[in-house]
Amino acid sequence: MSGEKGGLDRVLALELARVAERAGVAAARLRGRGDEKAADQAAVDAMRRELGMLSIRGTVVIGEGERDEAPMLYIGEEVGAGDGPAVDIALDPLEGTTLCAKNQPNALAVIALAERGTLLHAPDVYMQKIAIGPGYPAGTIALDATPRDNVHAVAKAKGIDVGEVTACVLDRPRHAALVDELRETGVAIRLIGDGDVAGVIHTTDPEETGIDLYFGIGGAPEGVLAAAALRCIGGQMCARLILDTDEKITRAGRMGVDDPARIYAVEDMAAGDVIFAATGVTDGSLLSGVRFSKDRITTHTLVLRSSSRTVREIRAHHREEGKFD
Repeated sequence: MSGEKGGLDRVLALELARVAERAGVAAARLRGRGDEKAADQAAVDAMRRELGMLSIRGTVVIGEGERDEAPMLYIGEEVGAGDGPAVDIALDPLEGTTLCAKNQPNALAVIALAERGTLLHAPDVYMQKIAIGPGYPAGTIALDATPRDNVHAVAKAKGIDVGEVTACVLDRPRHAALVDELRETGVAIRLIGDGDVAGVIHTTDPEETGIDLYFGIGGAPEGVLAAAALRCIGGQMCARLILDTDEKITRAGRMGVDDPARIYAVEDMAAGDVIFAATGVTDGSLLSGVRFSKDRITTHTLVLRSSSRTVREIRAHHREEGKFD
């Protein structure tokens, strides 16, 4: 499935939406049950089954973990039907396992697909990130600038007072000093309990989400997935892997990371033609969660493609429930 100009066939966008939908429905069956592992495993199993039906030769470069830590959808696993284009795959079958287990907002099933060799092969470590949406001059944000400087730069570029800026931060003890510094600037803060892929994507539509920029330290896999989304929509992101032990440096080196201190931009983490899909598991400001009724299942999916900058929202009604089992 090669595109007319050497990219990915646009039909894959709809196929990827189906993969996200299946994982989202599987996880949604277990939302609010308090069992993170069961919900995550259900999403993994569903996503893996659907990927096996795609006409691709896929390699998971961002997955549930590395081979020795994850029973399936691990980094390096080959997926797909074995025909079609060679592609890199980044995925998080259930982004926000705690959110799903507690039936809290913004749990998603997320997957991105790109031409082979164009997604960053990142180990499962932490990553420092800052992101904004489209429409800003290049270089508006900088990872090594202070939070104050970044907030003022965004406010100036947007033509608003600092007090009108809202920053999204994961609510973690490691961010206590960051939150204190941000509060001193007068910026509003949206603390989220989980789901930093959604947090980054929220910056792309501040009029709808109320979020202008994203700060903090979260997972590197989620960072690559967020970069894939920004590659499709537009926006800026600066990120750096936190490789603070020899073991992590060695693991990253095996994946091709030769500069542990490198700062990555969006294009460094997701290049070429990228397709991104996310299905809401629980209701959120980005997507509605899965709805179950007597005769149908309703899903809400966001599908993005970098080559056309197309943003699609798909509200699908699935009337044959057995297909989701």
